[in-house]
Amino acid sequence: MVTKLGRSTPGFRKLHLLQALAGSKSVKRSSIILDALLYIQQLKLKLQELQREYLNLLAIKNEYLTLMKHTQIPKEVKVEKTQEGLLVRVTCRKGGDLLVSILEAFDEMGLNVIQARVSCTNFFAMEAIAVAQDKEAVDARDVSQAVLKAIERGDGEGEL
Repeated sequence: MVTKLGRSTPGFRKLHLLQALAGSKSVKRSSIILDALLYIQQLKLKLQELQREYLNLLAIKNEYLTLMKHTQIPKEVKVEKTQEGLLVRVTCRKGGDLLVSILEAFDEMGLNVIQARVSCTNFFAMEAIAVAQDKEAVDARDVSQAVLKAIERGDGEGEL
């Protein structure tokens, strides 16, 4: 039986704390220490397992990103005449300054952009409504060719 004086010593408190942390049911000092060492070993194994899982997830993520980079998204330009003007839809892989190049092509052709939506999460996508500045007829084929040339210029300037 442990006396009150023995229970209040710092060593006893530390041993009791160790027993609680390790979940030991033993009352002997040596058994508590062995249970604590076993618990520490189990924690090390769990940590190593988590590290391996983390590294596997990083490898999967990198592989996925590499596949996304190499997945070819076709260059697609569709131009339709609407009541408001020309509806221009562009889809292609991401590249440097595509939006700027396309807007410069519109400006060179004398087109004003009334409304536009642009997305560049996994690939570049744009939908714009453009009208001619001087109200002369602008051919949809000419706009399509100009946008394709602008995409070629934008792609050549580097990856985003």
